[in-house]
Amino acid sequence: MGRVSGEGQPVDYDRLLDAETWAFVRRTAESYPEDAVSLSIEGQRQVYDAMCRAFHAGRPEGVQAEDRDANGVPVRLYWAGQPTRTVVYAHGGGFVLGGLDSHDDVCAEICARTGYRVVAVDYRLCPEYRHPAQLDDCLAAVGWAETEFGDPIVLAGDSAGGNLMAAVTHRLRGQRREIWGQVLIYPLLSARPEAPSYREHAEAPMLSTADVAFYQSVRFDGPVPQGDPGWAPLSDSDFAGLPPTVAVTAGCDPLRDDGRDYCAAITAAGGRAAWINEEGLVHGYLRARSSVTRAADSFERITLAIEALGQGLWPYD
Repeated sequence: MGRVSGEGQPVDYDRLLDAETWAFVRRTAESYPEDAVSLSIEGQRQVYDAMCRAFHAGRPEGVQAEDRDANGVPVRLYWAGQPTRTVVYAHGGGFVLGGLDSHDDVCAEICARTGYRVVAVDYRLCPEYRHPAQLDDCLAAVGWAETEFGDPIVLAGDSAGGNLMAAVTHRLRGQRREIWGQVLIYPLLSARPEAPSYREHAEAPMLSTADVAFYQSVRFDGPVPQGDPGWAPLSDSDFAGLPPTVAVTAGCDPLRDDGRDYCAAITAAGGRAAWINEEGLVHGYLRARSSVTRAADSFERITLAIEALGQGLWPYD
């Protein structure tokens, strides 16, 4: 099942991915085929929702959940005991797919592992609502969490959600001292075809560069904005003053270098940032955390990063 990179050099995914990861890729394809972006938007949502239901692992015992309204934005609140920290989480799905149910078990497990409350944001989706509607909803949810709980906040999100949470930190830089850190999971931060990972993994399992281009194309009415960190955080000209950042990427993913370059930019500007690249994993591996050892180990690192940032700790020096 090897593929060919954008430079014509073969990428031996049979060697890079272990048997557990290939089983995850095949199981995903049973619900969500590789050519899903060719379906209508409604068709894409139907197969994506079916896939998420198939992988849903349930909520850990002791975690409670309640749907709330956050300044007009639907959110789902998770808690166990008496939490003193808040995680605001934005789900992945290419800005087109997903919602409160697609990442329900992920958010519940983050709550159980860290002891923090989690606020999952049900932001408006493209193409019915174009950029910056998604960012506006995340900003509203963060503001609501600050007012409602008054606790230190860690921002987290995967894929498109990682993009949105990073955009939130750029927008609120210098305004909100309550944001203690951000943990970005295989985030889309630029979509730059010149980055090595975009060429090397142009046809990677689970996400191709053609998929990335489609998801970006439906975000805007008119031309793509230039130099706007609200849609592409890596396009910012200033990376100073951002909160401590951990970016966790998949080794076999066109988005891999976004996390690397984002952390490098923050570090160069005098900030704290750690890039963790998970070799042998593919985009979307959060759903594999109960079946793939590498994904389970990475999820442990992700939750430990969230917990550490919420305590003001930096274990990456």
